[in-house]
Amino acid sequence: MRIRKRSEGSLTKSKLCLSKTDWQKKLTPEQFHVTREKGTEAPFSGMYLNNKETGMYHCVCCDSPLFSSEKKYCSGTGWPSFSEAHGTEGSDESHAGILRRLDNSLGHTRMEVVCKQCEAHLGHVFPDGPEPTGQRFCINSVALKFKPSKH
Repeated sequence: MRIRKRSEGSLTKSKLCLSKTDWQKKLTPEQFHVTREKGTEAPFSGMYLNNKETGMYHCVCCDSPLFSSEKKYCSGTGWPSFSEAHGTEGSDESHAGILRRLDNSLGHTRMEVVCKQCEAHLGHVFPDGPEPTGQRFCINSVALKFKPSKH
């Protein structure tokens, strides 16, 4: 497997860049479709939708920590929902493992959420979440790998 890294400046982590073929070898077909082709898993089908364990949700592609179970809540939308990304300080997401990107793919504007390290598509964020953030990170289970806390 070839791993190419590209850097976006001396103060940022290098990004993980694999070829399409390498991603297809590393991921299941559903993981590849969601994370590399910006797909969506069917609502109410994800294995983490009703997960109530304490721990951290990592990127299935590169293992970066993305969301803490402490910020997970039941939104009733059919996908795991989080009120903020791991590493967020107030409204500052510069230390979080995610990036936001405008998504106009369905004829209306949404805010896509991608992994900062490998640019995997994770889901979308909407402004209808609980206080204090008012955000709902609507994330595909297949884009995540859950690691329970050690007790």
